[in-house]
Parts: sequence; structure tokens; C-alpha cells
Amino acid sequence: MIYWLFENYFQSGGLTLRMAGAGVLSFAIVMLVGPRTIRLLIRRKLGDRPEFDHADLNQLTRHKSNTPTMGGVMIVAAILVSSLLFANLGNAYVTMGLLALLWLGILGGVDDWLKLRFASGAGSRDGLKSWEKILFQIGLAVLLAVSIRATGRQSFIVDEAGNFLNPAHSFYLPFKSAPIDLSSPGASVFYILIVVLTMVGSCNAVNLTDGMDGLASGCTIIVAGVFLVLSWLVGVGAWARQFDMPLVAGSAEMTVLCAAILGACVGFLWFNAHPAQVFMGDTGSLPLGGLIGYVAVVTRQELMLLIAGGVFVMEAVSVILQVGVFKLTKPAGGLEGKRLFRCAPLHHHFHLGGWAETKVVVRFWVLGLIFAAIALATLKLR
Repeated sequence: MIYWLFENYFQSGGLTLRMAGAGVLSFAIVMLVGPRTIRLLIRRKLGDRPEFDHADLNQLTRHKSNTPTMGGVMIVAAILVSSLLFANLGNAYVTMGLLALLWLGILGGVDDWLKLRFASGAGSRDGLKSWEKILFQIGLAVLLAVSIRATGRQSFIVDEAGNFLNPAHSFYLPFKSAPIDLSSPGASVFYILIVVLTMVGSCNAVNLTDGMDGLASGCTIIVAGVFLVLSWLVGVGAWARQFDMPLVAGSAEMTVLCAAILGACVGFLWFNAHPAQVFMGDTGSLPLGGLIGYVAVVTRQELMLLIAGGVFVMEAVSVILQVGVFKLTKPAGGLEGKRLFRCAPLHHHFHLGGWAETKVVVRFWVLGLIFAAIALATLKLR
């Protein structure tokens, strides 16, 4: 809405001002509705009950019982309102981003609600089945992949050899400026597969990271900041040429979406810092992960997400390795297999090793900043 006012008075629709406005408004919304939302969640008895298949970890987290969850609804609402006000709603990428936000927010909300019903004697402790959540995530990713591919047709440029190239239909490596062309009809399957892997992987990686006070929200702030910069570079012709990055028409609007994510997560961290007053739950972690993966796809920086989101990758890989080793070493007769870590995801491994929760969180933030710096440094290596 505000975009139409800015368009008449500022160059490029006042992108910088709209970014700032989206970030500040998103932060303000969470700060204003936070106390009331937390009181409502407590009144409705929507409290978390951490239960792990590890007695020592249950003992370490017993103080978190009855802390309200589903606080991610504040994050979703703040991002939605800020984007509706400050983003260009005529931009197809913005529309698809908001669809992803609502789709995954509802999916996470249903999952959280089913878990909470278990506490009252109904539902399942695990909420939705893993395959059910992944099926909905894949469905969204395929839908977005087809739409993004269709929208990206307008991004043709001429390369140094005089050939036509579509950056939006190409796959880029972090250390090279020359892309892998995926514009042919036969390559559309690989394009869709990349989108599915990026979005589903990002969704679940952030979800797995959300296990300590401030961990997921703090790491998301760092990664969203990186992709705000990347979206700006990819969406502005002069900067894209300077850094040998793909110029994707319309992708500059992703900066407004990233700013809204930043503001919402900073506001949420105010209430989620140790000791947490509220948890985001799947209601917040799934849409946050999905949006970051979506922005990576739009800007054609899928592999950059693996670097910038190194903490999320560590957490997801630790679970995959733990499950894989456990199943491969499980003997016959119902005995348990070996464990590579004390407990997965990785943050629990260090917690059980004697690190205080706050120390684990801050050290993972430090790692997140290091990964972010490496990701941005690769721009100069092109």
C-alpha cells in the first residue's frame, strides 16, 4: 500500500525507506502484541512440555515446562502486516512469499495444536507425522517452483559472448560467476528439484534448530541479514554487474521481506531470550525457514544458503548422521544401536556435555556470524 505513495516521490519506489519501514514496523508489532499474546497463551494453557528420549535432557529442560508456545503467530502476523504495507503487492515474488508465509504458518500451527492437545489427553505428542509435514512442504515448493520459473522469464540478459542468458533460470555456484543453464524445457525437472530441496531443507533445518532460548531467532536474524544484502545486489543492475551476480528482475522486493523477517525476529528475541517467556514453536520456525529458502531460490543463491545458514546445516546434518548411524549399527533382537552424538540436534549434544544453555546459544550465534562473513566474502571471489 505505502509502495504506491513512495513510487511517485522516490526513485525505485523508495526501496531503502520501505526496507527500514518494514523492519521497524515488524519489530514494533511484535513488541506491542507480545505481552498480551503471552498472557493469552498462558490463559489458554498452551504451554510447552519438553519430552525427549533422553532422561538427562528431560532433567535439564524441566524448568521449561508450561512455557507458552505457538508464539510464532506474532512473527507471522508482523511479517504479513509489514509486507502488505511496505512491499510492492504487484510484484509476483512478494505475492508468492506471502503465500509461503501463510501456508507454512498454518501448517506449523496445526502441528503445534495437535502437540498441545496431547497434554490434555488427546492428539499425538509428535503432532503431525513427519511425512505429512514434508508432503505439505513439497506441495508448496513445487507450486512455487512452477510460479517462480514462469515469473523469471522476464530476466533475460546478454552475456559477454553475445548469447542470451536468463539468470532466473540458471544455477549459480558461490565461487563462480558463470552459471549452469537450466532454461531448457528438459532442465525444468532439475529446477523444481532444486527449489524443493532448498525450501524443504531450510524449513526443517530451522525447525530442528529451534530447541533453545533465542537460538533459532538469533540465527535467523543473521541469515536474513545476509539475504537482505544479496537480494539488494541481485535486484539492482549496477550492483549485480559489479559483483558478477545474476540480475533477476523484481527480486529487489525481497529486501523488504527480509527486513520484515529481521524486525519480527529481533522483536521476538526480546521475549524468547533466556529465560524464555514464549517459544515460537512450529508456527514460527516452519515459515521462517521456508521464507529464507524461498528468498534464496528467487535470488538464485541456493548454495549460498548452505554457507550463510551454516548453523542450520550443522543442526540438520547432526540429526541425519545420528539417525543413520543408529539404524546402521542397530543389532538384531531389538537392542539399541550406537549414537554418534550424546543427543541430536547438535545443540543438545553440547548441552549434555556440560555447556550452559546460554553458552551454547551465544557460541552458535558466533558461528552464525562467521558463516555469514564467509558467505559475503565469496562475492569478492567471483
